[in-house]
Amino acid sequence: MSFSIPKNVPSFHSAQRDFENQSWAARFGRQKDLPLYKDKPYYNNSSAVKRRMGLLRKRVILTVAALLFFAYWLGVFSGDGVTLPTNLRKPSVFSEKVDWDERREKVKAVMAESWAAYERDAWGSDIYGPVSRTGRQMGSQALGWIIVDALDTLMIMNLTTELSHARNWVENTLNYDQDTDVNTFETTIRMLGGLLSAHYLQEVLHLVPSDKNPDMYLEKATKLADSLLGAYESPSGIPYASVNLHTSQGIVSHTDGGASSTAEATTLQLEMKYLAKLTGEEMYWEKAEKDGLVPIFISPITGEFRGKEIRLGSRGDSYYEYLIKQYLQTKKQEDVYKEMYNEAMSGMKKHIIGKSHPSHLTYVGELPDGVGGKVSPKMDHLVCFVPGMLALGATEGRPVERARKAAGGKTWSAREEQDLTLAKELMHTCYQMYAVTETGLAPEIAYFNDEVPPPGTTEVIDYKKDIIIKPRDTHNLQRPETVESLFVMWRLTGDVMYREWGWKIFEAFVAHTKVEGGGYTSLGDVTQVPASKRDNMESFWLAETLKYLYLLFSKDDILPLDEVVFNTEAHPLPMFDTPAHFTKRNWRKEAKAKEAKEAAPKKPETEAAAPKAAGVAEKPASPA
Repeated sequence: MSFSIPKNVPSFHSAQRDFENQSWAARFGRQKDLPLYKDKPYYNNSSAVKRRMGLLRKRVILTVAALLFFAYWLGVFSGDGVTLPTNLRKPSVFSEKVDWDERREKVKAVMAESWAAYERDAWGSDIYGPVSRTGRQMGSQALGWIIVDALDTLMIMNLTTELSHARNWVENTLNYDQDTDVNTFETTIRMLGGLLSAHYLQEVLHLVPSDKNPDMYLEKATKLADSLLGAYESPSGIPYASVNLHTSQGIVSHTDGGASSTAEATTLQLEMKYLAKLTGEEMYWEKAEKDGLVPIFISPITGEFRGKEIRLGSRGDSYYEYLIKQYLQTKKQEDVYKEMYNEAMSGMKKHIIGKSHPSHLTYVGELPDGVGGKVSPKMDHLVCFVPGMLALGATEGRPVERARKAAGGKTWSAREEQDLTLAKELMHTCYQMYAVTETGLAPEIAYFNDEVPPPGTTEVIDYKKDIIIKPRDTHNLQRPETVESLFVMWRLTGDVMYREWGWKIFEAFVAHTKVEGGGYTSLGDVTQVPASKRDNMESFWLAETLKYLYLLFSKDDILPLDEVVFNTEAHPLPMFDTPAHFTKRNWRKEAKAKEAKEAAPKKPETEAAAPKAAGVAEKPASPA
């Protein structure tokens, strides 16, 4: 199913929105003290002595600042963080007073500490419990769940010793020829994406030792992809939820009536397309090419959607993300994905964007009964990827001001401006999901108070009244979505507020998830201090959360968003031209042509059969 652009997209200039903007500006405007981040009290020093002391302090500060600037100019403070080649760097356009390099290095230190604890307690294990100091495997042998997922983070942070150990393990121990059933989606985004990103980054960062095989990661990725191909051998072409790595046999989901989730079925293309580009093998491209707002379940047998439930959280999230990222990955050469993305975002704005009370936070709700049903004010933390996605879709990875001026403004319309405004509002909401808790960390799920107050009621800003956290949803899994969007919003808008919010979140992670003796863990309840610990360090803590925080505090020229795309597991992959020898097909147009042909009245049997419409798909196409 798909949506045409609705006639009544919500107004982004309503009185209600103006109320929120004024309230937000009053609390979070460009004042000296950033939101929830007050540095020093203000003193009114009126005595002559205090004035003289103030002048003396100013002279000292100016002298020290001059010396520090001179030392910085000489390169004294150059960190050991990654320096990317010229083709992956762009001139920095923002400057701040905060020492962001120092904050970046603190993130790097947490990464090194997390890695050291894993090496000590559970090296080679797929699951790590930092509290119990234990590890275990997900399959009959190790799958590299933690090591492969973290490879590119080690590269970006220039943790060379740790990277050398990880590379040796991948080269000499990792083996995907094992009788193990794996989740198609998770294995693709984490393992295949991790290997391909490692291959890409080691080339541009010149990290291949002279005595090592430069294609080792690519060879491992190709073998893994060949095992995963069996998941696509379904009657509809929609991948099965699971696959056996040894037999390459696709396996229907053990739950949900055998249906794959929409995210599982439609978040495999970035990885497979880049592999096809590297190897020249079109089959990887074709397998992943088949694929509004859509329900969260889809049958691999029939290719039809199951049920009506629509949400941008679990089971549906990355479908929408990969629409815009596929368009960007092939340098905007596949317009079909931008078209689908725009339709989906129009549907989102029309059907599931809501406002809470009393503070008028913007949230993305859910449709348990589909379009036309009542909107549930439930928002997973997973949905916090949406602000970054909206900003990326509006700017196509370019800084906002450059995007507005591109092609004489012809590529920037009211749609892009509205999407950017909505991105900012949702980013604010996602940050408040952290700020309202006792730990400063967000719960897994939040509900928003959508009860409209009686007429004449004066509403005041009180975010704790807007955000409702139910007891079963208080856990925090070290998820990356909010810091991912903060990174994207900072890169594209240049607003330092997003960096400050990210720093506040990082400090909360350090304060509450650190394990005595080393390592960091997910939490059981973010509404209480001390927070209970769950004894599990998620692989995406290393692969995504810390990586995005590190990039948020790094120079804005590293991995520019108009030259790379990050897969849904934060593995950066380059943008590229569609290989000339690959068949260029608009499968969506083909599917619509076939549907129109099948719906047309049949001609009398005496008439000669009309020739087949050129390019009509022979197999049932996935719904768009």
